[in-house]
Amino acid sequence: MIDSIPVFIGVTIVFMGGCAFMAGQALASTWRPLWQCYPYALGLGLIDRFLGFALFEGRLLSLPGYGIDTVVLLVVTLAAYRMTQARRMADQYPWLVERAGLFGWRDKVQSHPVTDL
Repeated sequence: MIDSIPVFIGVTIVFMGGCAFMAGQALASTWRPLWQCYPYALGLGLIDRFLGFALFEGRLLSLPGYGIDTVVLLVVTLAAYRMTQARRMADQYPWLVERAGLFGWRDKVQSHPVTDL
């Protein structure tokens, strides 16, 4: 599983988490579909396992360790994707939508007064 907590925090969360965040932003900025976050996270998980092995003598072939690392990186990638997508929607279509929190947007209500004829 996790060989060392400081290595997990430093390599997986800080370094590779930053890479996952940038990958999620890049995917959302270019309007790619959400499913593309999954292969990116799988690849980043492989790189993370290799860095832990090469730099800190961790176990390379650890399926539970790879799973934990990949799930953490997938969550970061998906969160960055959704945050960037919400920001882009509100910036690009200000007449249609407005921001609704960090991860969402909502339709703007266009209320026109009804006149009796």
